[in-house]
Amino acid sequence: MDPYMIQMSSKGNLPSILDVHVNVGGRSSVPGKMKGRKARWSVRPSDMAKKTFNPIRAIVDNMKVKPNPNKTMISLSIDPEVTQAMKDALDSGKYNGYAPSIGFLSSREEIASYYHCPEAPLEAKDVILTSGCSQAIDLCLAVLANPGQNILVPRPGFSLYKTLAESMGIEVKLYNLLPEKSWEIDLKQLEYLIDEKTACLIVNNPSNPCGSVFSKRHLQKILAVAARQCVPILADEIYGDMVFSDCKYEPLATLSTDVPILSCGGLAKRWLVPGWRLGWILIHDRRDIFGNEIRDGLVKLSQRILGPCTIVQGALKSILCRTPGEFYHNTLSFLKSNADLCYGALAAIPGLRPVRPSGAMYLMVGIEMEHFPEFENDVEFTERLVAEQSVHCLPATCFEYPNFIRVVITVPEVMMLEACSRIQEFCEQHYHCAEGSQEECDK
Repeated sequence: MDPYMIQMSSKGNLPSILDVHVNVGGRSSVPGKMKGRKARWSVRPSDMAKKTFNPIRAIVDNMKVKPNPNKTMISLSIDPEVTQAMKDALDSGKYNGYAPSIGFLSSREEIASYYHCPEAPLEAKDVILTSGCSQAIDLCLAVLANPGQNILVPRPGFSLYKTLAESMGIEVKLYNLLPEKSWEIDLKQLEYLIDEKTACLIVNNPSNPCGSVFSKRHLQKILAVAARQCVPILADEIYGDMVFSDCKYEPLATLSTDVPILSCGGLAKRWLVPGWRLGWILIHDRRDIFGNEIRDGLVKLSQRILGPCTIVQGALKSILCRTPGEFYHNTLSFLKSNADLCYGALAAIPGLRPVRPSGAMYLMVGIEMEHFPEFENDVEFTERLVAEQSVHCLPATCFEYPNFIRVVITVPEVMMLEACSRIQEFCEQHYHCAEGSQEECDK
């Protein structure tokens, strides 16, 4: 069959004839071999997917051990106060549509008002709402760093920083926290790691997994390093204000007028609603170093998805303004009591070296592995702890810090005591005097 020919008027360099080839009876009338996409199926994961690795999930999901069936499982939560606010927002029927990708203006105004202070002023334009603090961190990394650049991440530190960065082709450089100094940053090492490709410094305070809270003086030293090196800071402050009574939390932005800071937070921790997925980025940029480009970049990146849950945004004003002070007080009193109890009990166990926390929900415990020769590392230690005692802790290998474990201190006191008792029994059963230290063991 001859191709149809359609005559067109010729203008400029455009062809005067447009050939339309019709496929009849399964045969193409196109002369020669028909061009196809591929000869065979070939579907492969993207580079981003292949570069994505979450060590917590990789380690925990591969722990093929079953708890001791004779002991009730203790997974090392507290009831939230704010559920009525969610019910009211749902019943109002006002929040069933899409919101702007960065959140409702009224919701951003509430966050700006709640966190505004003279030392670090905020307006609604300085707030971007996100689907949890994790997305806030994701957006900050994506706007500050390109593939081939590097970021500075604490060790031990929350594993998501590395997971997100490496999936984007961003190199991760680990700076050390010092257990003997209550997990302060090794500032000399931190500054040594900075080079011309360093895109940002991540500061997590209060810390997950350490439960540490930096002093004002230490934070000022961190800011001095960032100022000297002209490196912006991503401040993960999701545990902000979750500090014990003998300590004071200082938002990083209140201490600096020159270092630009993106502060990430959310409802999950302080209000005890980790599944509600409402986080935020607070943009602190008093010297206009970020300028409009970083702000615009964050807005554009937020448009990849349609932002956080609208119903939670509808409940936000009530959550922030009407949560009684006693809720925060009771939560912190409970956590401090458990932290003191857990620290005291574990410090008395030969072979363990807990580091006293000052906030958040965690306590890090060093394992003197030379006294537990049956176990090659902290992962094996925790696997056997689950198998024999039904107590679940996270091996700190998940946080780039081997031979430590992280204990969560949010269980009721009676369960905390039981967990410590089981850890003691476990250690006593597996403890061995290190070679050449029999004298120490006999004490």
